[in-house]
Amino acid sequence: MTIAIMGAMPEEIAPILEKVGEYKTTSYAGNNYYEAQYKGLNLVIAYSKIGKVFSTLTAATLCEHFGAKKLLFSGVAGAISSDLKVGDLIVATKLAQHDLDITAFGHPFGYVPEGAVFVESDKELNSLAYEVAKEMQKPLQEGIIATGDQFVADEARKNWIGDTFGADALEMEGASVAVVCDALNVPFFILRAISDAADMDASFSFDEFLETSAVQSAAFVMNMVDKLAQK
Repeated sequence: MTIAIMGAMPEEIAPILEKVGEYKTTSYAGNNYYEAQYKGLNLVIAYSKIGKVFSTLTAATLCEHFGAKKLLFSGVAGAISSDLKVGDLIVATKLAQHDLDITAFGHPFGYVPEGAVFVESDKELNSLAYEVAKEMQKPLQEGIIATGDQFVADEARKNWIGDTFGADALEMEGASVAVVCDALNVPFFILRAISDAADMDASFSFDEFLETSAVQSAAFVMNMVDKLAQK
């Protein structure tokens, strides 16, 4: 089985590449994809670059060109919920695009005709994550993640996203990956480690905690891969 592991930035997949060891690099559609054999699984690992367009392209390539049957996303996010602190892990139950706005035509924020405001993640993969969390003795939260093509470092914007979508965290790729996987019937899982509070101190916090948060998220995802290899 081919499993895709995806992040948005080099820091988010570096610990994963270190874990798998040897891999082959394939250049395709302006990006690099790292293929490895790991415990009987074919892994394809990539970082998309930041934003919805690049993450859409990368997710579609992983599914269509490399034949991924499941997709695991590992990365960092900003907290909206006051229950989330830097370093906490959150699994997305569903995702929405907070910057998608055709409300002028009478639609709710995040909605496009023939689409939906929210895309739900795979329940089986989410359940597997709780098994991993229990074995790691690591707290794991779940909630709604909002995605948009902007780095939110503004309290008012953060609160609006939280109120409008019921979102617990925000980032820049998850919902676009969700749309691709949903359309192609590929089960997907989105895990985010909290790197900042999406407020006026977000840029400072993000730089400071990016690598440590990404390492936590990546380690968790690789434990999920270990579980998938046993099935």
